[in-house]
Amino acid sequence: MRVNHNAEPAPGSGDNHLVDIDALDLSEPGVADAVLRLQRAAYRVEADLIGSEAIPPLHESLGELVRAPVEWLGIWNNGELVAAVAYSVSGATVDIDRLVVHPDRMRRGLGSALLQALPANTRLTVSTGTRNEPAHRFYRTHGFEPVGETEPVPGLHVTHFARAAHGA
Repeated sequence: MRVNHNAEPAPGSGDNHLVDIDALDLSEPGVADAVLRLQRAAYRVEADLIGSEAIPPLHESLGELVRAPVEWLGIWNNGELVAAVAYSVSGATVDIDRLVVHPDRMRRGLGSALLQALPANTRLTVSTGTRNEPAHRFYRTHGFEPVGETEPVPGLHVTHFARAAHGA
């Protein structure tokens, strides 16, 4: 099911074409496998940046991925899943559980397009590794502000960000 035709990548992102964003059904054959491959590739980059292998999605099993209580949106290119976002909605808040872009496709506006496809007029929250400076820049560029820091597992320091609902 297509949920957002022609989401536009961020200005100056390097990609001047439009992308289609689809709802992902992890029960469909091959979809969960594609998500797992994508998130492992993306979180490998973050693990190297922050110097920690403790990122839970990096080690998540296929069963754990499928059972996660989140909704998924994704961007496919020639049959390959190249970017995805998992999120949950609670009232007027959308919590971004994970936003992943294939390492070969980073910095091309795909993450920005996925942010634009999330439910409108909601507060957005997200967390990322404290030492992941590219992610910090990305979220700040999109209006997120840091709201705290935790250490959910030993050695993994995470910064939490939030963005007010547009028009709020």
